[in-house]
Amino acid sequence: MALSDFLDSAIATFAPVAGARRARARAQINAIREVEAAYDGASRSHRMRFHKVEPTSANAEISISLERLRNVSRDLRRNNSLAANCIAVIGSHVVGTGIVPNLPGEGLGKRVKTSVARLVRQHLESTAIDFDGRHDLYGLQRLVLDTVIESGEALVVRYMPPATVRLPIPLQVRVLDPDYLDTSKDGPGKDGGYCYQGIEVDVAGRRKGYWLYDEHPGGSLNWHLPQSRFVAARDVIHVYRPDRPGQMRGVPWVAPVIVPMRDLAEYEDAEIVRQKIAACFAVFFTGTPDQNIAQQAAAAAKSAVGNPINVLEPGLMKDLGNRDVKFATPPTVTGFADFVRTRQRSICAGFGVPYELATGDLGQVSFISGRLGLLQFDRNVGAWRWQMLIPHLCDGIGKWFFEAAQIVVGQKLTDLVFEWTPPAREMIEPSKEIPAARDAIRSGLSSRSEELRKRGLDPEAIDAENAADNDRADGLKLKFDSDGRTPANVAIGENGKPNGKEPPD
Repeated sequence: MALSDFLDSAIATFAPVAGARRARARAQINAIREVEAAYDGASRSHRMRFHKVEPTSANAEISISLERLRNVSRDLRRNNSLAANCIAVIGSHVVGTGIVPNLPGEGLGKRVKTSVARLVRQHLESTAIDFDGRHDLYGLQRLVLDTVIESGEALVVRYMPPATVRLPIPLQVRVLDPDYLDTSKDGPGKDGGYCYQGIEVDVAGRRKGYWLYDEHPGGSLNWHLPQSRFVAARDVIHVYRPDRPGQMRGVPWVAPVIVPMRDLAEYEDAEIVRQKIAACFAVFFTGTPDQNIAQQAAAAAKSAVGNPINVLEPGLMKDLGNRDVKFATPPTVTGFADFVRTRQRSICAGFGVPYELATGDLGQVSFISGRLGLLQFDRNVGAWRWQMLIPHLCDGIGKWFFEAAQIVVGQKLTDLVFEWTPPAREMIEPSKEIPAARDAIRSGLSSRSEELRKRGLDPEAIDAENAADNDRADGLKLKFDSDGRTPANVAIGENGKPNGKEPPD
C-alpha cells in the first residue's frame, strides 16, 4: 500500500470528518489532472469520457467481441450491397483469376521439372486439390480471401486421402469457417502450454495445433453436439491479417465501419419512406357529416386497394364531412445525395477500397484523381498479397504439394518453393507504360522476367513461345519487325541480316 493510501485510511479511521475532506480534495485534484492531460486525446473531459479505451491485449479484446462481429459482418455481406461489393472488389484485385505457381529455375532436372509441371496442371489446376471437389487452387485462393475479409480468418486443413481415391498426388485441402474452432478449449494446457479459443500452444508460445469440430456447430442438420479433435499445426494453415503483435485470431475487416453502414442503411430506408409519403398526395374532408345511410357506408369503406383509412396511398381522398377541404403538404428532401456520397466515401476508406470502384460512381472522378486512387489501392493490394495471402496460404499449400509430389516423382522436393505470379494489373495508359517498361529493361533497372511477372505471365513460358515462334518463322523464311533479332526501320541484306541502311519506301 502506498504511503498516501495508508495515511488516507488512518485519518478516515480516527477522524472521519477530516478523512472525508481529504478524500474530496484528492478527488478534485485527480479530476483536474485528468482533464488537463498533455495530450487532448488522453484527457477524460466531457468530450472524451464516452470513448472506450481499455489497456487490454489484442487477444482479450477479440475474445469478447469476435463472435458477434463475425455474425454482423456476414449479415452485412448478405444484405448490404456496398459491403458485398467492397469484398468482391478486394478479391478481384488481390486474387483475380489466380496467383499462379511457377517452378524454380534451378534445382530441378529437365525430366523431374517436366513431371512436376504436369502434376501442377493435373492437381493444383484442377478440382482434385479441393476436398469438396468444387475449386481448383485459384478458386480456393479466392474462397480463403473472401472468408478472411468477411469472418476475419480462415482455416485450411490438409487431408492425405488413400490411393483408392485415385488422385495424381495424395493431397487435398479443405477451407473451413473459423466457427470450426472449439473455443471451449481455453485455459492452461499440457506440458506448461495453454489453449486460446481452440488454439493450443507450447510453453514458448508456438502453435502446436488446433481443436476443430468435425462439423459446423451451427449446422441445421446437427442432431447431436459436435465433437472436436486435435489437429497438428503442420496440417492447418491459419490465414488472417494480424493488426497487433501477438494477435492469435483475425477480426472481420468490416469492423471499423459496421456502425456507419448501419446508420446509412437506416437513413436510406427513412428517406425511401419519406419519398413514399411525399408521393401520397392526400385530400381530407373535414366537418360534421350528415348521418345518412350513404355517408355511413362511405365512412365504413376501405381504400381502393383494400387498405384501412389510416394508411396513406397515392390519390387517397377521405371524406370526413362535407364542409371543408384541406390538402396535405408533402415533405421535401434536400442534400440526400451529398450526404450518402460522403458516408459511402468514409465506409470505402474503412475497407481500403477506392470509392469509385466500390460504388461504380464515376461522375466526379478525373483521370488524375482516379489514377491516384488506383495507385494507393495497388499498394494495399500488394500488402494483402505479399504479407498475408502468399506467405501463409500459397507457400503453405506449395509446401504440402512438394511433400506429396515427391512420393510420385521419386525424388526429394521438400527444399523447393514456388515462385508466385499475381494476376496482371490493367494498364491505365498502355501507350506510355509499355515504352517505360522497355526503357527500364534496357537501362538495367528491371528484367524481362520481372516485367512479365508484373503482367501475370510466366517468363519461362513466354520465352518458350518466343523461341518456337522464331524457329517457325526461320523455317518459313519469314521476317517480322516484332522479332527482336530484326530491328524495326532497318533494311535486311541478302544474307538475311540488317545492313544498317534505311529500308526502301
